[in-house]
Amino acid sequence: MSGFRGQVTLDGPSGTGKSSVARAVAARLGAAYLDTGAMYRAATVAVIDAGVDPEDADAVARVVAGARIEVGTTAGVEQVEVDGADVAERIRGAEVTRNVSAVSAVPAVRRQLVDQQRALVASADAVVVEGRDIGTVVLPDATLKVYLTAAPEVRAQRRAGQLGIGDPAEVAALAADLRRRDEYDSSRADSPLRPAADAVVVDSTDLDREAVVDRVVDLALSAVGAGERT
Repeated sequence: MSGFRGQVTLDGPSGTGKSSVARAVAARLGAAYLDTGAMYRAATVAVIDAGVDPEDADAVARVVAGARIEVGTTAGVEQVEVDGADVAERIRGAEVTRNVSAVSAVPAVRRQLVDQQRALVASADAVVVEGRDIGTVVLPDATLKVYLTAAPEVRAQRRAGQLGIGDPAEVAALAADLRRRDEYDSSRADSPLRPAADAVVVDSTDLDREAVVDRVVDLALSAVGAGERT
C-alpha cells in the first residue's frame, strides 16, 4: 500500500493506453478507479437502443436523462451497466465507437455525467480518473493531472493489437479514425479535449505501458509529498 490519498486525473485522446495505465496506477496506489469514457460509451448504447440519431442533441439528452448508467470503481473489475444490463463488452464495439463522440458532445449529457462522476469520486479517499476533460472540468483541483498522448500511428497500432487486426489497410483506417476523433473532440464547444494548464504531459510514443505507469506513480507520490511540505 502506497499511502497515497488524493486524486489523479489521466486525460488524453483515444488509443493512448489510458485505461490500462489508469487501472495499473490505481492498483499500485491502492486507489479506486473510474473510467469516465465508459460512461459516455454506455450513454451511447442507450441512444442506439432507443433508435435515436446521435446527432439529434435534444433527443440524445432526453434518452440519456432517462437511462440508469452505472460503472464500477474497482481497478481489476470492469462493471458497466445500462438500466441493469451488462454492456461492458458492447461499449467497445465499432457501432458505439463511431457514435460516442457525437453523444458525448451534447452539453446536457456532459452535465449529467460530470455530476455522476463527481459523486463517485467524492466517495473515495484515493482515486484515479481517466477521460478527456477530467483535469480541465471534472476535477480541476486534483492532486495530479496527467495528459497522456502518443503519435496517431502508434495509437493505431496499439488499438489494432487489442482488436486482433493485422491488415495494414485496416490499421491505416484506424489511424484516420483516431485523427477524426481527435479533431471532433478537440473542437467541440463544450469541454474540448486539451491538457489542463497545470497538467504533466506524458508522451508514450516510445514508452511501454510499465514505463508510463512508473512515471505516473512517481508523479503522484511526488505530488502528495509536495503538498505535505506546503
